[in-house]
Amino acid sequence: MARTLTTGSPWRVILAFSVPLLIGNVVQQLYQVADAIVVGRWLGVDALAAVGATGSLLFLLLGFAWGLTSGFAIPTAQAFGAQDHAAVRRSVAAGAVLTGITSVILTLFAPMLARPGLELLQTPPELMEDAVVFAQISFLGASTMMFFNFLSAIIRAIGDSRTPLLFLTLACVLNVGLVVLMVGPWGWGVAGAALATVLSQAVSVLLCLEYVRRRVPVLHVRRHDWRVTRRDLAEHLRLGLPMGFQASIIAIGTLAVQVALNRLGAADVAAYTTASRVDGLAVALLMSLGLATSMYVAQNHGGGRPDRIRRGVVQATWLALGAAVVLGALLIVFGAGIVRLFVGEGSDEVVDLAALMLVINGATYSALAVLFILRGALQGLGHTMIPTVTGVVELFARTGAAVVLGAFFGFAGVAWSNPLAWFGAVVILIPAYLRAHRELGRMPVTPAVPTPTSAIPVVGPSDGSMVVDAIVTQPIALPQQPSATQRGNLVRILARRRPRKRSRIKG
Repeated sequence: MARTLTTGSPWRVILAFSVPLLIGNVVQQLYQVADAIVVGRWLGVDALAAVGATGSLLFLLLGFAWGLTSGFAIPTAQAFGAQDHAAVRRSVAAGAVLTGITSVILTLFAPMLARPGLELLQTPPELMEDAVVFAQISFLGASTMMFFNFLSAIIRAIGDSRTPLLFLTLACVLNVGLVVLMVGPWGWGVAGAALATVLSQAVSVLLCLEYVRRRVPVLHVRRHDWRVTRRDLAEHLRLGLPMGFQASIIAIGTLAVQVALNRLGAADVAAYTTASRVDGLAVALLMSLGLATSMYVAQNHGGGRPDRIRRGVVQATWLALGAAVVLGALLIVFGAGIVRLFVGEGSDEVVDLAALMLVINGATYSALAVLFILRGALQGLGHTMIPTVTGVVELFARTGAAVVLGAFFGFAGVAWSNPLAWFGAVVILIPAYLRAHRELGRMPVTPAVPTPTSAIPVVGPSDGSMVVDAIVTQPIALPQQPSATQRGNLVRILARRRPRKRSRIKG
């Protein structure tokens, strides 16, 4: 979808562009929220904790695969922007081959790693069996997640962001219905919750394939396109592997947090799982503003408008800070009530712990808001080193806080691991962006000319403030107006083709 972000009020443009991104992020979060509410209500706190105990292990393997397949869409977007349809088809074929190979590897070997991995994470014994079942079914259905993400990414790569969102929404609704049936009346336990997600994503894959077959001929891969070369595969891996490894770096931090929680007990795991689901919905708005800022900066940087970048980033920062204050206040005031929707009555300890984490996070959302905006701005300017460094800083800060503070202060210490990671990243981002801000002030300004572009978000897995994403911004070829000579020739051609009137002979 063509978007022009180089004209108009900066904060209005950024806010409007963030809305569809926000809807997509919220729908993504609803997958996990639905599972948590149904499992917590029907099966109890231990079952909810068992599902939560698998999160870091699933993120380590499936997150890598998700980031990998998201990166495969970058060459597709680049080829489509260059109007090279043959290259688009070759890119789709290469990405599909690599996605298929990765899916087979995960399906064959990942289920065997479920129990050893959970034991290594020191999962409490009372949670082990349910956690193993949930993880194994999720790994066995990994191919549905991978192909749905790959198909969604290549559809977005040609500028269509609405259709993947529609299919994702349908999958979420189907997932909610299946979870209620399989966990409730059918009594399949946590296995039903995992299977519902797999089946809903499988339906989404079929919908994507049918949509491409009927409506998107540019993505139709022909027989000769399947003859992918090593060069094609290497190029897709060159762009996909970094996004996969970014997800792995995030997963290492979640593993450390999971180990610290498992040592505390099932109630702490359940509380952290519940609070993370609620927190994810709140963070979705700030995350969307950050991604919209990245696109805004990228387009204005390419359009030679450093003045708009400077104004836009400042306005986006204030906008995000305002949203952070409102979201934080809502979590602090209503956090305990929201948590009770997940676990019901008789789980006061879980509610108290989860509410404490929401208070800690809500009070520090301002740091997270600055983090998303400034990191997005630097990414939009093409700076890769500082965002990467901040990711590593967050990893060490989150891991150290979870292990050290968790040992001394229990659940409260683990809950502080996220805000401390945010503060550590912001300390680096603020001076880095201020330098860029001053450099932008010395750059010449190109006369304001609208720049139609297709800004394509390639979004991978996320955990709190850690997001795996990339921005591909391609110019749109506008139809040229015919010259006077061309118009004259067209008139003469049409005149020659005009049928002559036949005269009637009167008799």
